[in-house]
Amino acid sequence: MLNENENLNERNTNLKAHLKALHRQLQETDNVDPELETLLRQLDGDIDRALARRAESELDLNTYGLSSRTQELAARFNANHPTVSAGLRQLGNMLSNMGI
Repeated sequence: MLNENENLNERNTNLKAHLKALHRQLQETDNVDPELETLLRQLDGDIDRALARRAESELDLNTYGLSSRTQELAARFNANHPTVSAGLRQLGNMLSNMGI
């Protein structure tokens, strides 16, 4: 059980680090659509809440779908901000691998 918790903590840490890197990329990007920026912030908050619920073993059906939302957001960023889009796709893969 300890190894499983350590693995979960490591994944959470990696996920949070990736989110911070995405926010830095977004800040360095010019002309970001305010709607997309808002959607990314909402996704960030939802991920934080999902990680907190996961730590407390309280994941529910509302938790699922974050990976899909991340992929949809990546598609919307792709045309004008391919670097941010690539980071979002990677984030979506991380969430999917975590079952979120």
